[in-house]
Amino acid sequence: MQITPDKFAQAFEDEVMRSFATSLRSATPDQQFVALANMVKRYNAKDWAATKQAYDQPTRKQVYYFSIEFLPGRFLGDYLLNLGLLDTAREALTQLGLNLEDVLAVEVDPGLGNGGLGRLASAFMDAMAAVGMAGNGNGLRYRYGLFQQDFVNGYQVELPDDWLRNGYVWETRKENRAVSVKFGGWVELQPVRQGYLQARYHDTEDVLAVPYDVPMIGYRNGVVNTLRLWQAEVPTTSMMTGTQREEITDITRGLYPDDSTEEGRRLRLRQEYFLVSAGIQSIVRNYRRTHVDLFDFAKHVAIHINDTHPAVAVAELMRILLDDAHMSWQQAWSITVQTLSYTNHTLLQEALEKWSIPLFASLLPRIYQIIQEIDRRFREKYVPLRGEAFVNRIAPLGDGQVRMAYLAVLGSHAINGVAKLHTTLLESSVLRDWYQLFPERFSNQTNGITPRRWIQTADQPLSDLLDQTIGDAWRTNPLALRSLHQYQDDDAFLTALNQTKHANKQHLAAMIQHSLGLVVDPNAIFDVQIKRLHAYKRQLLNVLGLIDRYQRLKAGEDLGVKRVHIFGAKAAPGYYYAKEIIKLINALADQINHDPSINQQLQIAFLPNYGVSMAEQIIPAADVSEQISLAGMEASGTSNMKLMAAGAVTLATLDGANIEIRDAVGPDAIVTFGLTADEVAAHQRQQDYDARALAASDPVLTRVLSALVDGSIPGIESVGRDIYDSLIRYNDDYFVLADFHAYQAAQKRIDLLYQEPLNWARMALASIAESGRFSADFTVQGYGNQIWSVAPTHPLVKDDDV
Repeated sequence: MQITPDKFAQAFEDEVMRSFATSLRSATPDQQFVALANMVKRYNAKDWAATKQAYDQPTRKQVYYFSIEFLPGRFLGDYLLNLGLLDTAREALTQLGLNLEDVLAVEVDPGLGNGGLGRLASAFMDAMAAVGMAGNGNGLRYRYGLFQQDFVNGYQVELPDDWLRNGYVWETRKENRAVSVKFGGWVELQPVRQGYLQARYHDTEDVLAVPYDVPMIGYRNGVVNTLRLWQAEVPTTSMMTGTQREEITDITRGLYPDDSTEEGRRLRLRQEYFLVSAGIQSIVRNYRRTHVDLFDFAKHVAIHINDTHPAVAVAELMRILLDDAHMSWQQAWSITVQTLSYTNHTLLQEALEKWSIPLFASLLPRIYQIIQEIDRRFREKYVPLRGEAFVNRIAPLGDGQVRMAYLAVLGSHAINGVAKLHTTLLESSVLRDWYQLFPERFSNQTNGITPRRWIQTADQPLSDLLDQTIGDAWRTNPLALRSLHQYQDDDAFLTALNQTKHANKQHLAAMIQHSLGLVVDPNAIFDVQIKRLHAYKRQLLNVLGLIDRYQRLKAGEDLGVKRVHIFGAKAAPGYYYAKEIIKLINALADQINHDPSINQQLQIAFLPNYGVSMAEQIIPAADVSEQISLAGMEASGTSNMKLMAAGAVTLATLDGANIEIRDAVGPDAIVTFGLTADEVAAHQRQQDYDARALAASDPVLTRVLSALVDGSIPGIESVGRDIYDSLIRYNDDYFVLADFHAYQAAQKRIDLLYQEPLNWARMALASIAESGRFSADFTVQGYGNQIWSVAPTHPLVKDDDV
């Protein structure tokens, strides 16, 4: 979009006056933000309408991506970038005496997601628009996000994330596109003269699903896709009690209700079915506007199940094809399988959702009838071929439960993992029986990120340096970053690269001081671990390493370099052990940060309420990217890719996409350690791991673990004992002690490498240069080519080795 800074500045002033009847000088920061957002919406409107019109052509195939969470972060900066107006807006606001970054900071982070799953879904929305793929998102419009995290006496406390309190400028309510979703009651199947069974519902609770659409603006290509978010509302014609109304609004009140209670599980299942039913009904209704019948539905519609939460889509699409379109079972099942595809994101059995049959059948009686028939036909076909024991292990119904992951695999034509190791482990362990049954359905699609956000928007110093050094082709083709390799022996460039990192570290240091009151040295190593707090991600391994380092500093050992360890993580409200680890980190930080005897050689900054916008400040400043999950546990990871793109050196186990990062940058530009997935599996299979014996025979481990229980870390009496017991008494499920010395040796290598600035910069260069292969633009093209059969209009050329 071509517009001069002068014209943009005038339009901005006019928009402030038009929207708020006030001058720019009198406008509040909130008003300035809304005015700028309104300008973007106006610039974008025609493209959005044109894109919708193009997608609704009868021959066009569209993707509908269903995810229980999206985590997009702030949009305004990305929208300006994608419209080609970011530099124009910055210059225009400077002319007016304003700072664009201050205006961008006013925007709230949408509380629509929690971690990597939601961030990936948002990255895919961005990428599909960028490559011109006809892609639509389906999610829930949560009134409250997961929670706002604060620390009180070092403990995590959860406050309401009331992100919608002032409305949301980017959404458009589409009440005329609302649909009705049915819960409960009972269903009878009545034969009718035409020869099919008609489902008749009685005593149901009907919920109105109202869509709110958010634009997904493609990168300078005129494409604007749609993220549709559904809100649960009471039907206007309904006579309900206050309690019933409250139960309906609860469906989209908050992200991830606590499922440790029957009430919480019931609410979570209501959320999942509400999303799926509203979304698929909307898709079918839109399809019927341009097609006579549904027999060619799979030729024009691809529905993707992002993790197991939307897996009930299998039965819901069957319900519509059977009950509304009156197809035969065989016709409906064939269309369903051809339409649906499923991404598995986990290697944890507890994350493969299962629902008790009594709960499921009472809440979704017609859907349960359909799953019963799916299960019956599956058993009828495969018991004679594979035996009853084999079928019992993987049937959709078993052990008194509805097994959602198995339903998703059975009802989808494609199943994929999200990193090469993850896919291999799915095929060999988690979904082994299914892989034996349908090997042709399985593929790998390694996760990806959006370099536009993580470099172009979030890391201005690095972006400028790249433009000056290799030109701006990397902005449209991330593989162009590979031309950086020619500068690996250019001392001037390597020095400049270190200087951009230092500038980002200064910015983060100021943020840490503002947030925590902690003064940190930008010359120190900034070692970063930012991700959801879970035992398998092993923040605890990092902490035990810090205890060891602190003890050695106290003993007078010279460790060569100063370090600042930066954490960002939320623990699920009901995850008591993870919250104990948060307390331990904060207690250790309080002790170390206030100990003058170590002369600030080691500091810890645990920043509360980690989210996308905070990540945009942390990631550009990171020297070290901690990716230390137990091998064989992390499906892929995406923080590893974001930090890699910012030039952080990856410190990693051979888990998830870390393996592919190592293959990309080469073994000299990454620091790896620890047990492999095969070694972990062997220990688990042989049950020969003895954490107590290991600790007892190791003086260093004994010293470090004693600090958890001997009072040397103040304020962690019960927390320290629980964590100690998890390692010793309960045998260290995630092999933290087994990998401890390898981890500390890897950290020692980091210390030595950092003392050679030009060599360190070479490692950073290798990470940046090879990060382009992890662009989500390539990832969605892989899905489009191999799974969805949807081609982009602005494809990126991908090398054979990527």
